[in-house]
Amino acid sequence: MSIFYSTFHIAEEPVLSVLVLLCALVAVILAGYLLIKLKDDRKTNRIVLITLLALFFLVGLFWLKFTPNEQLSDFATFWGKSQDALQGRAIYKNDNDYFAKWAYQTGYLVYVMGVIKLFGAHVLVLQVLNVVYQTLTLLVIYKLAMKVFDNVKIARLSVLLLMIDLDWFAMSPQNNNSYLGTLLFLVTFYLLMHDKYWQYMLAGLTLAMGNIIRPIGPVAIAGIIVFALVYKFYDKKINLHNILKLATTFIIYLAIFSAVGMAIKSSGLNEYGISNRDSEWKFVTGLDYNTKGIYDQNVVDSIDMTQSRKKVSKQEYKVIHEEIKYLNDNNKWIPLFWDKLAIMWANRSSAIDFANMQQNHSQKVIGFVNLISYLGTVLLVIFGWVGSLRLFKISYNKNIFLLLLPFMAYVAVQLLIEVQGRYRIEFTPIWAIISGVGLYSLCNWINLKWGKKPKCLN
Repeated sequence: MSIFYSTFHIAEEPVLSVLVLLCALVAVILAGYLLIKLKDDRKTNRIVLITLLALFFLVGLFWLKFTPNEQLSDFATFWGKSQDALQGRAIYKNDNDYFAKWAYQTGYLVYVMGVIKLFGAHVLVLQVLNVVYQTLTLLVIYKLAMKVFDNVKIARLSVLLLMIDLDWFAMSPQNNNSYLGTLLFLVTFYLLMHDKYWQYMLAGLTLAMGNIIRPIGPVAIAGIIVFALVYKFYDKKINLHNILKLATTFIIYLAIFSAVGMAIKSSGLNEYGISNRDSEWKFVTGLDYNTKGIYDQNVVDSIDMTQSRKKVSKQEYKVIHEEIKYLNDNNKWIPLFWDKLAIMWANRSSAIDFANMQQNHSQKVIGFVNLISYLGTVLLVIFGWVGSLRLFKISYNKNIFLLLLPFMAYVAVQLLIEVQGRYRIEFTPIWAIISGVGLYSLCNWINLKWGKKPKCLN
């Protein structure tokens, strides 16, 4: 219910929010209906896909023009430290600085350094690359939907729902690692849906690069392993070929990931490679009932961050034990999880805040953009509910679980660690596919009632 509460109160006039939501629902259903009425042949499918991708790319470039270039928060750190590193300056001063305790972020820092080395210190280059990665993500979502459902209309609608979700693509002005990382993980899933050894080898490369760029690889790996155990390794008898193919993926993943870590160490850029030396911090914030698991400066100030990593780690463990005791003693685990689920998956994300529009637009414009942005999330949730229910009735390839299991692992992990609404963008593309099923079902139902009878999902 929190998603509807947020929708009704995000604008100054709740009634206006309701009217805009209803208009958006009608407009998207109408657009979806037109898309499913188009012919299903090779030429038409190619024209439709290219049109959707080109339209999104142009809107993405307009968004860059509409928002300022200033980098904020972690993204400002990436931008500043990458130039420091290129000029031979250290990226941290002590073992409790940003890149010392979260050395795994050095992977993306190297990417930013490479872009600057090739094109100069122009943040616009990184921004345009983000739009390119988003456009390619739409293409991969189309391919994934086709692979799972073998239905071009669901694929079209999945692309439509993702491309209109401003909450998803709003952070392209920031040199953030989510878009490239997400693209690489989705390509990994697509490759693993095939059967050739070279595809599994390439999946090891994309999985490693995805985790180096955006270090959420463990949840993807967890989902892949569970999928393999249930659907790949065992099919009436143990399938040794599938075991060998997946082993090849993980061997290549480990080899590349380790090699990059050692290369960063030996280069002198970061003596800690791409390790995580402060995994405790995410739990310090994530288990704080008072802040509902969100980053809070008061929590930061409660710990003396000027001390060494070893001493700070002890403080963090102490805070974690205190928070767990409080949650146990007061039976607050379920309320905490409920609030975190709402923040992560239902409430307005902070994507528009990171677009920094207050610098060059009025509060009225910002309020309207916030409303439009959040409506994309609301539509995904509404159609996602319908799509989730339809999955019990329709036929689909078992490869859908290669998408859903990492998604479920990510949801579970977020219950324990720090949450921010903007973190949902990594798995929004997968949710868009489920929402595409929901929108297709509604459009199909409309066609059954008032149009010519279409070919239904089995």
